[in-house]
Amino acid sequence: MKNFKISNGIDIPAIGFGTWLLEGEKVTEPLKIALEKGYTHIDTAAIYKNEKEIGVVLQSQNIDRKELFITSKCWNSERGYEKALAAFEQTLTDLQTDYLDLYLIHWPANETQFPDNWAALNASTWRAFEEIYTSGKAKAIGVSNFNINHLEALFETAKIKPMVNQIEIHPGHSQPELVDFCKQNDLLVQAWSPLGSGRILENELIVSLANKYNVSVGQICINYCLAKEILPLPRSSSEKNIEANLTSDNFKLSAEDIKAIDEMPADGFSGLNPSLIEF
Repeated sequence: MKNFKISNGIDIPAIGFGTWLLEGEKVTEPLKIALEKGYTHIDTAAIYKNEKEIGVVLQSQNIDRKELFITSKCWNSERGYEKALAAFEQTLTDLQTDYLDLYLIHWPANETQFPDNWAALNASTWRAFEEIYTSGKAKAIGVSNFNINHLEALFETAKIKPMVNQIEIHPGHSQPELVDFCKQNDLLVQAWSPLGSGRILENELIVSLANKYNVSVGQICINYCLAKEILPLPRSSSEKNIEANLTSDNFKLSAEDIKAIDEMPADGFSGLNPSLIEF
C-alpha cells in the first residue's frame, strides 16, 4: 500500500481502518477481517470504548508490532496536562502496547464551551502531548477536529507543532480552506467519515462515477481523498466493503471528475462544528 509521510519523517499507510461505532466486541470480527485483508493502520479512540478489545485482537493475531500503525485519541474529559498524561497511559494499557504510532487530541476546547480559556486549555493538553512525544511513547502527535483558529492559537505556544489534523472530509464536505491551511503548515490531513452519511452513497454524481469507473460508491469517496493527498479512515463491518475499501487506490479519478466532486453542494455533513460543540 502507498504511504503518506508525516512531517517528522514517519511513514503512515495511506488507508486506515476506522473503528468508530464499533463499540466493545462489535469491533472484534471486523478488525480480524481487516487484518486478514492487509490493513496495518488502525484508528481508534478512548471514547470509542473498544481499545481493550482491539488490544486483545492484536495480541491474538501475533502480528509484529512494528508492522502496525496504531492511532488513538485523548477524549475531551481528559483535557489538561495531568489528565492527558494519565489518559495516554490508560490507552497504552488497554491496547496492550508500549507505544502509539500517533496520538491525537480528539476535539479542541473551543470558544463556545470555554470562552475565557479555550486556548490555554488546549495548550496545557498539548504540553502533555509534547512530553509523550519526546519520551518516544508516541512516534507522532497531532490533533483532530481543529479549525484554523484553534490551530493558530496552538502554534503560538507549541514547542512541537502538530503533525496531523483528523477532520470530517467527504464529497459534499471537503473543507478546502482548512485543508489548504493544514498543508501549508505541514499537517497531514486525515479524513474521518470519508463516505459521509448514507445520502452520499446515493448521490447522483457519486453513483454515476462509480458506474463510470466500475467501482463501488465507497471506493469513489476514498479515492477522492487519496487524489487530494488526504488520508481516509473508512469504517465497515462488511467483509466485502472492508476489502473493497482497501483497494480504492487501484484506479485514478480524472481531474475533471475531482473538480466535479469539489463543486458538489453541501451534503452529508455530520453537523459537528468544532467551534460550536458543547461535549
